[in-house]
Formats: sequence, C-alpha cells, structure tokens
Amino acid sequence: MYLLTEAHSNATSRARGKLAALASAHAPVYRHCMSDAARNLFLVCYDICSPKRLYRVHKYLLGYRVGGQKSFFECWLTPAELREVRQTLERLLEPSEDRAHIFQLDPRMKSEGLGVATQPVTDVFLIV
Repeated sequence: MYLLTEAHSNATSRARGKLAALASAHAPVYRHCMSDAARNLFLVCYDICSPKRLYRVHKYLLGYRVGGQKSFFECWLTPAELREVRQTLERLLEPSEDRAHIFQLDPRMKSEGLGVATQPVTDVFLIV
C-alpha cells in the first residue's frame, strides 16, 4: 500500500481531468509500470460551431487533458492514444463547419503562464 504525500494530495486537488487526478494519486505505482518516454506532449485545439458537438468533443477530451483552458487542452499521449483521439475527433466533427488542430509540443521548453494560468501536471500519468 502506498501512502500519499502532501505533495501528491496537493497535486490531486489541483489536477484537472480524469487522467491527471488518477496520475497524481497513483504516482508510485505508475513509476514502476510505464516509461515517460512512451508519451509525448500535444496541444489539442478546436473550434466547433454546434453547441451539441462542442459539448461532445469537450467531454471526450477531458479524459486526456492535464492542463489547458476552454478549447485548448495539453495532453500527454502515447502513439495509440493519439490515433484514438484523431479518429474520435474525425468522427465527432463536421468537416464543413468545425476544425481541430493537434500540435506536438516540446516538453523540454519552459512554459510561461500569465494571470491565473497554472502549470500542467506533468510528473506522472496512469491509465486504468
């Protein structure tokens, strides 16, 4: 049984999205199961005309995000997860009205936040 440290419980309270909260809570288990090298950092952005489609895409991407705001999500994805996200977005979007972009980011670059911006949770990830 692993005990949560104060840092982990603080990270869990700040975490956003299902994966971020799980990752923070299960940090010790994750460290033994998966290499961080298996994931890459992506910025997933979308502009959707229909409120119904917007809700569906937003709800879907909440499961992958570790940071971001409104229609811009920072996601750590494996190649298989990236394929799944692309395929699901293709299915959910209306090509003649909506658009989505997926940008691969360099995780070594320091991000700069202004205002109430917070750094994404990047220390651990766990998929159950």
